[in-house]
Amino acid sequence: MPTSTPTRAALVVLATTQTVMLAAMLAKVPPHPPFEIPLFALGPFLGAAIAIALAALVMGDETTRIGRLLALTAAVLAALSFGPQKYLDPAFDRIWPAVLVSQAAIVTIAVRLLPQFARRSADTETKAPKAEA
Repeated sequence: MPTSTPTRAALVVLATTQTVMLAAMLAKVPPHPPFEIPLFALGPFLGAAIAIALAALVMGDETTRIGRLLALTAAVLAALSFGPQKYLDPAFDRIWPAVLVSQAAIVTIAVRLLPQFARRSADTETKAPKAEA
């Protein structure tokens, strides 16, 4: 079993909350999300978001570049479902536990991984060959 990391735990949180959201929608258990929103049907979106979170786990969430990219993608997709806009949702008083836990997971992933990308970008810029004049 790979070493546990905060990112790994956060990805499990996101996959779990999105799976519960999908199950509530399919079972029509209130308060369930709508089947469609203006951008897309929610079922396929949630399926893709869950799949990307799980792929990040399999690909090495913090240990590989693809794992980090997938984890950040999972966080962005989760923010569409659990971002700050949820504070304005009429059902917030019933969904706040999932929103707050998911937001904590999103922040955890961002705090753990964004600095790594910033460092790598800076390293790449300093190692790039200088153009001759």
